[in-house]
Parts: sequence; structure tokens; C-alpha cells
Amino acid sequence: MNGDARTPIVFFGHGSPTNALETNMCTQRWGRIAQTIGRPKAILSISAHWCTRDTSVTAMTKPRTIHDFGRTLPAALFDIQYPAPGAPALAERIRDLLAPTKVQFDNSWGLDHGTWSVLLKAFPQADIPVVQLSLDATKPTSWHFDLGRRLKPLRDEGILIMGSGNVVHNLSLMDWDLHSEPYDWATRFNNRVKDAILNNDPESLFDYESLGRDAMLSVPSPDHYWPLFYVLGARHDTDRVTIDPDHVQHKSLSMMSVLFDDRPLTA
Repeated sequence: MNGDARTPIVFFGHGSPTNALETNMCTQRWGRIAQTIGRPKAILSISAHWCTRDTSVTAMTKPRTIHDFGRTLPAALFDIQYPAPGAPALAERIRDLLAPTKVQFDNSWGLDHGTWSVLLKAFPQADIPVVQLSLDATKPTSWHFDLGRRLKPLRDEGILIMGSGNVVHNLSLMDWDLHSEPYDWATRFNNRVKDAILNNDPESLFDYESLGRDAMLSVPSPDHYWPLFYVLGARHDTDRVTIDPDHVQHKSLSMMSVLFDDRPLTA
């Protein structure tokens, strides 16, 4: 990647951790997204799977691979390691950018499956430094968006800002048949979020609790919803938007991924 170019940003709809064991349409497209991005200096991941009552950032040199899912999933998942290095200097930079919000340096978490199950397919060499930023579960969506805005300068420093979640995430109503038709409410809310992204209108999505039954079924808890807003906060008006994949699978799980990139198009 050209050192003078602004780094793209990306939101991945990460879906099931079993994607780490598969080669499918979504994992192939994650690989293409990474090829489009190029090689960043480091990656800041905001994963749905690290919720705290503060704002924390991993600050260790060798983050562990966390297998944060139940034993009902294939045993092979527990053997996967993603040994990317950490980036303590990036953690310090994030702390400075987010001031006056207090940021705790964390040396115990690591990389959870919201991060490594995607990066395993996007950057399989695991040789790019990665840090994770936690989600403060006591704060509203607008607050998470504001943190994304404050992180925006990282794009001019070669850092990839990556959100990992799902804009429709209702596990209690899932159907494991991959070919099941999505619920109407899931498709409608997925499209509503997509339209807001394309119209650069993130504010219309902040108060999702007021958006009706479709939203409440699609976002029964906001942990998988919030990572999108760090990416939307780091967006520039000049960014081109690419949404791919863009579908709901298992009836109630959106795989929508969104890339923002304002670098000049090459012939």
C-alpha cells in the first residue's frame, strides 16, 4: 500500500466461527477485501465479542488466540491459532486519540473469534500487528460512533480500522439450514441499514430501539451492532462504498460487509 494513501476501513459481518474452517462465498470475499486494502502497518479491531464496562485496548506484544465459544462447535476450532503480534505503541496512540475518554491498557484479553476468524481468511499469514479495542457496554450507539470519529486519524498513519459484528444477529431464531429463506424482518432491517450507509446517514440508526419491531428482532442486544459505528465514525465523505457480501443467512444472521476507500481508482 502506498505510504501516502489513506488506509481504507472495513466492517465485516463475521457470522459463525465455523467460517474459520470453511472456504465459502463469504470467506472468499473477505480475502478479496484484504487484497483491495493491501498491507496495512497494523490493524485495530473492534469486535462484538469484547464488551466491558470501560474502554480497554490490548497492549501486549503477543496477544493470545481466544476460543470464546461453546464445546458444541467442532473441536478443530479449538486448535486454531492466529499468532499475530501485538502493537503496544498503537495502543498508546489510541489512548491519546480517545482522550479525554479514559483508556485502560489490557494485558489479559487477546484476539477473540470476532477478530481472528475473519483475519485468518483476510490476512492468513498472521504477520500484521493487531490490537483490539473493547466495547463499553454502558454507552449508547452515538458514543461508539464518536469514538470512531476520534480514531479517524489512524487512517492517515497506515492503520486499518476494522469492525467485526453483524447488523442482524438473532441467534435464538436462527435456522442452521444455510439455504433457509431469511425472515422478512431481517431482510427489511438489513436493507434499512444498507440504505443509511449508502446515504451517509448513520444518525438515523443510533436509536435503533425506536425503529420498530424489525430492529428489535434484528438487534436483540447491541454488541454485534456497535462495531459498525466505529467504522462509520471513521468514514470520510470522499469514501467510495462497497457492500459485499450483502445477504442474510440462517434466517436471522446478516453477513453484510462494508468497505470504505477513497484512494484513487487505478486503471
